[in-house]
Amino acid sequence: MNILVTGGCGFIGSNLVRLLRRERPEWKVVNLDALTYAGNLENLIDLEADRGHVFVRGDICDREFVGKVMREHAIDAVMHLAAESHVDRSILGPEVFVQTNVLGTQRLLEASRQQGVKRFLMVSTDEVYGSLGPTGAFTETSPLQPSSPYSASKTSSDLLALAWHHTFGLDVVVTRCSNNYGRYQFPEKLIPLMVVNALHDKPLPVYGDGANVRDWLHVEDHCRALLLALEKGRAGEVYNIGGGAERKNIEIVKAILALVGKPESLIRYVKDRPGHDRRYAIDPSKIKAELGWTPAHTFEQGLAETVRWYVDNQDWWKRVMSGAYRDYFDTQYRARLQAEG
Repeated sequence: MNILVTGGCGFIGSNLVRLLRRERPEWKVVNLDALTYAGNLENLIDLEADRGHVFVRGDICDREFVGKVMREHAIDAVMHLAAESHVDRSILGPEVFVQTNVLGTQRLLEASRQQGVKRFLMVSTDEVYGSLGPTGAFTETSPLQPSSPYSASKTSSDLLALAWHHTFGLDVVVTRCSNNYGRYQFPEKLIPLMVVNALHDKPLPVYGDGANVRDWLHVEDHCRALLLALEKGRAGEVYNIGGGAERKNIEIVKAILALVGKPESLIRYVKDRPGHDRRYAIDPSKIKAELGWTPAHTFEQGLAETVRWYVDNQDWWKRVMSGAYRDYFDTQYRARLQAEG
């Protein structure tokens, strides 16, 4: 089996590539990544000599290039993770999100149809559902009500993928996950951002009152669910993947400070971002019942392991934040602090 993983040098993608090489060593994994700021070949340095992992640098929006990659490597299935993925960045510059997430997905779908791939796995997000009230959880039949340019672009990607299934007969499965955390996440997301700032004794900026709720999913549990969906999911179906670990953002921040031995006085409440969804919660009953998936990590265990990894691997995140990465990160960090209410 020859698998094309798009975005395989990013956070979830690199963890997925590593899992595939470990769990399905007979497969060839072709890793297509444009290496934008959050994509880093160093995430997979341990696979540098692995002949079953082939890295190809390129843009999923390039129709001819994508088709060439699929033909040359005789791709049997696609796991599509490549995306612009940060809500704050989508508010500052939405055009690239439409370009990559919508047009890029269409290019991949069409190339997959022409190549005759056996399965196209569209990896999406719970943010397509919008915001929840204080109770309940998103199911696969919940209305799609995206609130940000990012979530709107991912909703469009999902619907395109399902349309290629219903219109052209392409074997498509869509997954929608809750917030991921774990190793190799670029330090713009909540958990690594707070760890890095705390280690530098810098203020930890928390939007609004910090009571926004997210359901947290360990990246390794997510990747195992993706492998199950690829191999056993039903064509044309959507599967929600949630960790069953709802936490308020402020609870996460305080837990991180406790784990690194820093005072809560570092917390800085800042003006809330536009369109900030109040609560997400995922009901994973369908993937549990149909595919037998369950998360292996408790949140407390997973958070402690993740924080320890960032503490022990400071060379990694210092390198990825150097140069252009650092310039971007500092710009966003300053803007967030300047929004303090």
